[in-house]
Amino acid sequence: MKKIVWVIGAAGAVGLAISKNLVLQGHTVILSGRNEAKLLAAQMLVAADSESVVVDVSDSQSVLKARDYIEAKYKRIDVLINTAGINPPKRHWSNLSLEDWDQTIKVNLSGMFYACQSVLGGMRERQDGLIINVASWAGHFAAYFAGPAYSSSKRADLALTETINMEECIHGIRATSISPAGIDTPLLDNRTPPVREEVRKTLLKPEDIASVVSYLIGLPSHVCINEILMSPTLNLPYLGELQTIKRPSASMP
Repeated sequence: MKKIVWVIGAAGAVGLAISKNLVLQGHTVILSGRNEAKLLAAQMLVAADSESVVVDVSDSQSVLKARDYIEAKYKRIDVLINTAGINPPKRHWSNLSLEDWDQTIKVNLSGMFYACQSVLGGMRERQDGLIINVASWAGHFAAYFAGPAYSSSKRADLALTETINMEECIHGIRATSISPAGIDTPLLDNRTPPVREEVRKTLLKPEDIASVVSYLIGLPSHVCINEILMSPTLNLPYLGELQTIKRPSASMP
């Protein structure tokens, strides 16, 4: 069945892969992000006739304005997918600024709340709806490379999703957290030390997350997948191959 799907963070690698996949499957996809130029470029890669709506997810009024536009034009939002997320380069206790902490929480946690809250009213009225929140392996297992702001926000994202299922299941609404580890995206280009090419080849790809999202949307409405924790088969967190303060050598990914 064709769905009206709102993808927030659609200009990022994961959001773009999700949007492409869903359009190919015949769904109506509205792409959102805060950078208009990047969003329009993503829209052209998805489909020339697709639609994009600029949203600063850290601004509640921006989210509500976009929600109002989508619901007015398409009459409903069947699926919300939150993929927006940031992590500052200076991310550790020794160099994390108050401003970077605040912005990370605004985007990763408050932004997710604003988006979820904005669509729940319509979903309650229809007694149906699906919310997919992309969290992180770092939300489950603290990791040095992720830093306190990102890890804290992603752990909170898990609780946010859990409470949707706790309170809204009686209205036919279901929510899923997807917590990936090790995705090969352009963000890895900024990692210090750089991720070795042989390691990058083993990582999850954005299309892997997109496949999981498509599976979730295809499930019947009486099925709720509360959470998915996924990683590359070469499971670097378990193998101890991720950079830590005790092992900051250039040979590490």
